[in-house]
Amino acid sequence: MRGINSNPSKPSLHCIELSKPRFKVLSQHYAGNSQVQCYWASSVGLNSFPSESEVTNFYNSVPSKLRQWPLEEVLSWLRTDIDYVKTNDAPDDGILQALRATKKAAFDAVLIDGSEFTGVAEFTLVYGARWILLDDILTYKNWDTLHYLIKDSRYQLVTANTELRNGFAVFVRRD
Repeated sequence: MRGINSNPSKPSLHCIELSKPRFKVLSQHYAGNSQVQCYWASSVGLNSFPSESEVTNFYNSVPSKLRQWPLEEVLSWLRTDIDYVKTNDAPDDGILQALRATKKAAFDAVLIDGSEFTGVAEFTLVYGARWILLDDILTYKNWDTLHYLIKDSRYQLVTANTELRNGFAVFVRRD
């Protein structure tokens, strides 16, 4: 946190966490730091998760790293994520809460690194951010977002690495 605290422009950091125990630890860690806001919420609502058929179609048609696991296991992750959101009874608008708190039209920088199945929905809500950082570009999470941004004339690819775990990419908006 030395970086954010010593930055003269006083940026804010917004952290969204659905797990109550992890949220508690996160909010305690940043207690007293007015530059960090923590939200107990799902980043997106249940209606933003893909269907099992959408995940199956992706699995069967895209040679992604998801194929390292059996399809039924991947679908069980989807079911588990959906059940987790349902049973936690948390707000389902974490990204929108954070965006409202900034009082800006778009974030300065975002990291899309939530559930394996919410990357596209999260991207839809944060599109327009100056910096977009994508984790897991070689799996369902950010495969489509990566390919969308590569073709998007509003953004420029700054760096990417497909060798590190499931890959990552960083884009900057062209102003």
